[in-house]
Amino acid sequence: MNNLLTDVAGVRVGHADDARLASGVTAVIFDQPAVAAIDIRGGGPGTREGALLDLANTVERVDAFVLSGGSAFGLDAGGGVQAFLAEQGRGFNVRGAVIPIVPGAILFDLLNGGNKAWGRFAPYRDLGYAAAVNAGSDFALGSVGAGLGATTATFKGGLGSASATTRGGIKVGAIAAVNAVGSVTLGDGPWFWAAPFEVDGEYGGRGWPASVTPDMLRLRMKGGATESENTTIAAVVTDAALTKPQAKRLAMIAQTGFARAIYPVHAPVDGDVVFAAATGEKPIEPLAGLTELGMVAANVMARAIARGVYEATALPFAGALPAWKDRFG
Repeated sequence: MNNLLTDVAGVRVGHADDARLASGVTAVIFDQPAVAAIDIRGGGPGTREGALLDLANTVERVDAFVLSGGSAFGLDAGGGVQAFLAEQGRGFNVRGAVIPIVPGAILFDLLNGGNKAWGRFAPYRDLGYAAAVNAGSDFALGSVGAGLGATTATFKGGLGSASATTRGGIKVGAIAAVNAVGSVTLGDGPWFWAAPFEVDGEYGGRGWPASVTPDMLRLRMKGGATESENTTIAAVVTDAALTKPQAKRLAMIAQTGFARAIYPVHAPVDGDVVFAAATGEKPIEPLAGLTELGMVAANVMARAIARGVYEATALPFAGALPAWKDRFG
């Protein structure tokens, strides 16, 4: 176990980003099509193929997920990942026509100081293709991929991941690009809201403060926030054998990890999205087993969010938010 999403067998992750652009893409590639669903809680989401994952719709399995910066421009990243998979002959077969199924979600990072004057066509399709090419079992955290240009209310945001195993031996991992309108720390201090779920000092080991003051609970939001300037986009993946409705339930429970790690969360000015996928290797008891899996998944999601901010580095632009490690590392 490397405390990464790729601890779930058959899953690979790759990044591609551009420092001048201050934005990037992260691709989650499945070696075999995985049962998938989506849960949307934020008030300003941006998704690709989100309707496909609705429980009433036909397709049950996906070939990849894409997390991207760039707001609506970043939806092009899915086309790049789709092109890579098409070259591999991967996809949903419709009488010989093979169509890779690549849902995605985007976050807003257009005002972070990077050069967004890309001309007629945004670069995200090419970044998506490069992220898919780069996919492997090991990947970096922090200011990389979809997390390169991410920010929060108080510190630089980033890309985080974590994993765990249930008592029954089922693995679950999470990956999150943290660009929240709220804060992942209590007040302006070093303590993460997700501190109770931390494993082996993975985000600094600071625990909770001696007391929680009213100032720590004060609302902190990005200045000038609008419905499209924020979002935490994430995926949770397990090696359990789940149906599409069970994957939906897993995504719903995993959203509670957002609430354990971000304050406030699921706001009108966020676009919070969680994808869930199951590779189907291990059977699971459908009631108590799925409940335990969801509990662990929510904890893992909270840890991934905190790790994304903990591992981030500040953008090299005037007025950029400090990274957590700039203040407390």
